[in-house]
Amino acid sequence: MSTSAALKQAPTQPDLAAIKQRQHGAWSSGDYAVVGTTLQIVGEQLCEALDLRAGSKVLDVAAGNGNATLAAARRWCDVTSTDYVPALLKRGQERAAADHLTVEFREADAEALPFADASYDVVLSTFGVMFTPDQEKAASELARVCKSGGKIGLANWTPQGFIGQLFKTIGKHLPPPAGVKSPALWGTPARLEEMFASQASDITAEPRMFVFRYRSPEHWLDVFKTFYGPTLKAFAALDESGQAALRRDLLALLGEFNHADDGTIVVHSEYLEAVITKR
Repeated sequence: MSTSAALKQAPTQPDLAAIKQRQHGAWSSGDYAVVGTTLQIVGEQLCEALDLRAGSKVLDVAAGNGNATLAAARRWCDVTSTDYVPALLKRGQERAAADHLTVEFREADAEALPFADASYDVVLSTFGVMFTPDQEKAASELARVCKSGGKIGLANWTPQGFIGQLFKTIGKHLPPPAGVKSPALWGTPARLEEMFASQASDITAEPRMFVFRYRSPEHWLDVFKTFYGPTLKAFAALDESGQAALRRDLLALLGEFNHADDGTIVVHSEYLEAVITKR
């Protein structure tokens, strides 16, 4: 094979630093907390799946506005909440203060956590770490800071679920960078095995369902266009006709998943709840 032919067949290496910068801009735009606060039940259920014990040292990674953080703090755990978007940490701080919960908040990158090895009994992430560009690095960091015998708890959207299909729909209008793994792979048992099996004594993964409840399809679309960074950025990047096409496709997706027949939105969105025990 000629050198030129070999170069043509070489897989594209994505610029992960540039992708991370764009993602940071997306999650910093809008106000994810408006959507995030509706997901509170997922953090509560994950803490129950982990059988959290009072006094445990807990780290919430890519915590957003703090759903799992607050759930763990309510169970009398010693919680550190991290995200790389300061505005989201501020929203988490406001929520913790309102409930008189003691939590440490720290700005941190999920791919380079500023904590020593084996620092935490439990490491959590709900719909957060799954969006890191370098998946292997992020998984390695979760395992590194978790104590031997400790647990890593994850809630990740599945590829076939509503949010997985939302990102697939957006990708049809704005293709993702070549060579980047889909975040929804974190919502598959096979991918979790790939990333964690070498450092885990046990991996338990169960499909769960979160239900989005909104006033109408238009209400859902307005909220996600205004406050949910990836959707906001997708519409901003398209011209008028492209925005109209994306709108049509998103409303069609809502119609496919909506269980309500009274004009409201009751959309079941599958996610994978995983509990990984560190070897």
